[in-house]
Amino acid sequence: MIVVAIAFLIPILLVKLRMKFLPVVVAEILAGLIIGKSGLNLITEDPWLELLSTLGLIFLMFLSGLEIDFGQFRFGRRKRKNGGGRRSPHPFAAALLYFAGILAVSYGLGVGLMKLGFVTEPYLMMIIIATISLGVVVPVLKEQRLTETAYGQTILLVTVIADFVTMIIFAVYLSMVSDSAGSTTLILLFFAVIVLVYFVIRRFIRGRLMEGLLRGTSQIGTRGVFALILLFVVLSENMGVEHILGAFLAGVIVSLLAPNNKTFQHQLESFGYGFLIPIFFVMVGVKLNIWELMQDWKVVLFIPVLLIALFISKLVPSVVMRIWYSWKEAWGAGILLTSTLSLVIAAATVALQLGIIDSSIHGALILVAILSCFISPILFNRLVPKHVPKPLKVTVIGANHVTLPVSQDLIREGYVVEIFSSHSPDVQSNGESANNAEVSTASGTNDKGKNGYLLTEVNKLSAESLAEKGAFEADIVVCGSMEEEVNLLIARHARKMGVERVIVRMEDPEGMKRAEDEGFTVFSTLYSARMLLKSLIESPSAVRLMTQHDDSIQEVVVSNPKYSGTMLRDLPLVGKVLVLRIYRGESFIIPHGSTEILAGDRLLVSGTAEHIQDIRRELE
Repeated sequence: MIVVAIAFLIPILLVKLRMKFLPVVVAEILAGLIIGKSGLNLITEDPWLELLSTLGLIFLMFLSGLEIDFGQFRFGRRKRKNGGGRRSPHPFAAALLYFAGILAVSYGLGVGLMKLGFVTEPYLMMIIIATISLGVVVPVLKEQRLTETAYGQTILLVTVIADFVTMIIFAVYLSMVSDSAGSTTLILLFFAVIVLVYFVIRRFIRGRLMEGLLRGTSQIGTRGVFALILLFVVLSENMGVEHILGAFLAGVIVSLLAPNNKTFQHQLESFGYGFLIPIFFVMVGVKLNIWELMQDWKVVLFIPVLLIALFISKLVPSVVMRIWYSWKEAWGAGILLTSTLSLVIAAATVALQLGIIDSSIHGALILVAILSCFISPILFNRLVPKHVPKPLKVTVIGANHVTLPVSQDLIREGYVVEIFSSHSPDVQSNGESANNAEVSTASGTNDKGKNGYLLTEVNKLSAESLAEKGAFEADIVVCGSMEEEVNLLIARHARKMGVERVIVRMEDPEGMKRAEDEGFTVFSTLYSARMLLKSLIESPSAVRLMTQHDDSIQEVVVSNPKYSGTMLRDLPLVGKVLVLRIYRGESFIIPHGSTEILAGDRLLVSGTAEHIQDIRRELE
């Protein structure tokens, strides 16, 4: 009851004492120190606590695998430029280079610690020094609003790669030091079974039976997850592999099978971090005897040496980041990546159970992990300022009586708009083209007109000429010329260039269907006019809300972890904007004051452009 009560009270106390800089898991370990062997000694050996603690470790490793987003393991498009004028890297390529440096430096440090007489296993120390805590890095990046930048993506990918690779290396290492014969063969067989199970499950979840079960009340997804965890843990235990690897790979498989089901992932995280995992971390603190550690001068000396080694292992390879970023950003990345917690504690716990390390080294490793989570986020926040998101850039292809007025509306709402045209339109004061046709020109110049948008003239509306002028270096591309085939060709090229949101103007019904089948967002003046007239007849108030000039309707994504779990009524500026709908995953929620807002929710809000921008800056 004491352990569960502490797990319940810790988050409340952190909020009340305004100690949000301190990770919850670190606070749970510190609370365990107070009530355990290092403090009041209130907790004795108990089989129930031991069982729940072991399940907490297993579920922690499962969620570590679940957090890996394999959609990031690709070469993305280059961002436009950093503030210093350098081109940003491909995040995945930069992350691979960075992690390779971390692994090399960590091995050298592990060998150095062995020669100094602190440890006997350099490979174990290499793994521990190379680990990075995803649970610490992600919240810090989100708080600083860096997750959508190339810089933040690079740091995040280094963390993800480190999380995945070090876990695999640790499993191989344990199999190598194991006394059981044929352990290498068994671990290879274990991975083969995991791959086979993945393909069997993937085939099953695409069948009609699964669709029927998902519509029912059987919670088949949750049942399947726990069955999968248990299956992999039992397989790993019986094939000479540690159970933490089985749990980790179960999370990896769920991440691969349901990469975009954030609601389901949140349910699993709620159970894990709400019950089992806090018990594990509190018990880590309970079992740790700091006074016993302090009696050995060698261990006392080992703690600062290991902490320095952690910083060296991340700061030395961070010079790679200097190719694309400033020294402050490069050092900041190295400092934040020094945060290490979950995997170190898991590895230290397993190594202690197998007799690879003794209890004093085990305690020193946990203390160093806690210290790294104290120091790294604070230093990173001082070095790297909070990212202020740039306004969305919209490229509009074709200047005519439809695109020009819309461009002016977007500029008033804070967008950066650049129009590309093969003509020089005669724009009247009201923003409409004097003639409804496009007039040819070949000047190749660009000019910021009196209406606020940047007009760039090209010889021809073709993918090649537009690419030369940088038309595809935008967040949104609108292919709005009068030539439908040209629009479709340009849209295809924009997608190849990595533009995620492409809107295509098509008037022909067959062309509209073709564009929709290719996954583009289609706009048609004829279709929109028809829908507008129908809406004016059926729902005139709704049309008035959408078209009035004083207010606007926009979508705001909740990505700031500070507001995850907050009631809608407690959001800032809610009194000045109206939340119309909350989109979560593939479904929507009718908003009420008591509706809980979660990270990743998309809020459809109405209000003045100024107030919407304020709430966007706060929530995103």
